[in-house]
Amino acid sequence: MDASSAEALGGELRELLERWYDRYNRPEFIEADPVSVPHRFTDPHDREVAGFFAATIAWGNRRSIVRNACRMMQLMDNAPADFVRHASGQELRGLAGFVHRTFNGGDLRDYVLAIRSLYASCGGIGEFFGQSFARTGDLRLTLAEFRRELLRGDHNPHCEKHLSSIERGAACKRLNMYLRWMVRRDARGVDFGLWPSIPMSALYLPLDVHTGEVARALGLLRRRQNDWRAVEEVTAALRTLDACDPVRYDFALFGAGMDGFA
Repeated sequence: MDASSAEALGGELRELLERWYDRYNRPEFIEADPVSVPHRFTDPHDREVAGFFAATIAWGNRRSIVRNACRMMQLMDNAPADFVRHASGQELRGLAGFVHRTFNGGDLRDYVLAIRSLYASCGGIGEFFGQSFARTGDLRLTLAEFRRELLRGDHNPHCEKHLSSIERGAACKRLNMYLRWMVRRDARGVDFGLWPSIPMSALYLPLDVHTGEVARALGLLRRRQNDWRAVEEVTAALRTLDACDPVRYDFALFGAGMDGFA
């Protein structure tokens, strides 16, 4: 394929993704998506804490994810940031009955205490990510540091399975989705843009079954396995279309996959 043909093909692909972006990256798409959970709050710290927990259980049926994430917020008195900082032992014991698939109340308690430690040490989740990225300049290293820091304190090993390890080659779909929510900003109001110290260009695509299927059909991804190598490959391809904001096409690929490429 010569350069002009490749350029024309790239233009057609960008046009298609922009149409899908316009269709799916809008407030009407929020209600059925886990991002609706942090949208229930206005305080930035409530949003980042609610977003972390919603993203942590974001696998399986989306309605079930949203319903159970909202139940988590109720267990936290619909004040998630205050709860993780100040919940008493009795209040923490009240989390015991929570279940979402293999994520249980013990996992929830351990994560609450881990985030409490983050608040004590650096002021919050966003502060940790901002400080780590400023030091490393590489979101991959920051993702690895975040997992190590969150699991540094006493915890049941069972909770470790719910926080993907980039160092073991995992796609880190839920963490990348959470970062998209917190870092991306545009006029649509789907993502929050709460962490401006991390550039949108540094983000990686939250790769799952739907985004992977569509990306492969469009020639954006060749690797068959949905692992970190695939994340880097597809994100690199998207950066050729928008170097400043490659993850803008996440909802485009996801929505098109959900709708059967309609």
